[in-house]
Amino acid sequence: MLADGLARTLRRTGHTVDCVASAEHALLALDHDAFDVILLDVGLPGMGGFDLLARLRRRGNTVPVIVISAHDALGDRVRGLDLGADDYLVKPFEHEELEARVRALIRRRATRVTPTLVFGRLALDLVAREAKVDGERIELTPREWAIMELFLTQPGVALAKERMVQSLSSWDDPLTANAVEVYVSRLRAKFESAGLRIRTVRGFGYMLEGEHAS
Repeated sequence: MLADGLARTLRRTGHTVDCVASAEHALLALDHDAFDVILLDVGLPGMGGFDLLARLRRRGNTVPVIVISAHDALGDRVRGLDLGADDYLVKPFEHEELEARVRALIRRRATRVTPTLVFGRLALDLVAREAKVDGERIELTPREWAIMELFLTQPGVALAKERMVQSLSSWDDPLTANAVEVYVSRLRAKFESAGLRIRTVRGFGYMLEGEHAS
């Protein structure tokens, strides 16, 4: 129930979320897909959360991990951090706090420097999750935001359509290549007047181009 609730909350704020109910299934998922953040409950059936974390780090998997636990003992927190966790959150907690911690880890991994991504006249505030052109806010749906975030975290790079589909899809909420085309068309209409252009790279995907973009 907790996992389902957290997944719904994070999806509403534009994240793509996949859920598994055991460490064994998590290992299988991590062998086949790339993830930005793992929310890891310590009290898993079978292999425990700490054992899973230790195994991931031994494998060299560096994906950020937020450990979720009902135990607030200092020893548990120290153990989780020593095993390689990036953050530790004690239940119960407010969803707003979890969302902030997830954003912080994704921002740290993606940008390393700044909470705001700038491309030409466009600025994406990764904390407030706002898009602005010349200071004026542009309304974006969660999927539109996710596409622009992909473009701005990798400026000047042509993104393969298949990669965009994979990045924006979850197992129970898949996205098709045709849907990506629809979202790109909407984004072109929203940002064309700002001097931003999403160019089709024939047979591959899309590239974001803009005036005075560095």
